[in-house]
Amino acid sequence: MLQQTQVDRVIPKFHEFLGKYPTLQDLAVAHPDDIRRTWYPLGYNIRPYRLHGIACETIERYGGAIPSKAKELLSLKGIGRYTAGAIRSFAFNKDAPILDTNVMRVLHRIFIGKGEAKKQKTELWVLSETLIPRGKGYDFNQALMDFGAMMCTARKPTCLLCPMRNICLTVSSDER
Repeated sequence: MLQQTQVDRVIPKFHEFLGKYPTLQDLAVAHPDDIRRTWYPLGYNIRPYRLHGIACETIERYGGAIPSKAKELLSLKGIGRYTAGAIRSFAFNKDAPILDTNVMRVLHRIFIGKGEAKKQKTELWVLSETLIPRGKGYDFNQALMDFGAMMCTARKPTCLLCPMRNICLTVSSDER
């Protein structure tokens, strides 16, 4: 639900969604159009259909247990590298990289500084994976996402208050 959608818009729909579909089995037996109606108005209306398909496929292939291995998650239609990393990190506490918009922006600004972040995704994925402290993937990923959402924002980053300003390649010398 959080892909490309702000947390404050997701929270009420998340609670409604879990109230209606508390298990993968409930989601799998639901009609996809009902799932879409519950999902509305979050946008990206293909997502509820994909989620339904993932629930059905997970039940069929894994007995209803969400897999924790990247290869197995990536084999499910609709799960890409970001979602697989998020599931592994947040559901299974694995040291898996996540590269959402906020994380990409933070890592790009601090460690690369030049060019467009979107054109350097390969390098940013490697950087994200390399930086995760062993056994701290959940905390690291959550902190990076929060840091990008609250401090290193897209439009008005608070560079003067930033604890990373002394090493950030984007901060001007007069802001250090």
